Amino acid sequence: MIELPRETHTQAVASLERYLRERLELSIGHLGADGLLRYFLEEVGPCVYNRGVADAQARLLARVEELDGEVYEEELPYWPRQSAKAKGRR
Repeated sequence: MIELPRETHTQAVASLERYLRERLELSIGHLGADGLLRYFLEEVGPCVYNRGVADAQARLLARVEELDGEVYEEELPYWPRQSAKAKGRR
């Protein structure tokens, strides 16, 4: 199960209580909201977490694929440069 830091958990419970009260006109109290949040974290949390991991992996893979274009260096450049310089002096 996904664990939230205590302060985050407390704020999430308060937010859930407020949402249910203001949007659905439903008052389930602190314990009810805490239980509902724990259920969501256990049941739906892994889906959200796995999606975040997949999104991060795709983004990193895209960046790695761009890496050769960003940091590529020409190999054995000395003699081709010298030839170009010599042609330029003529």
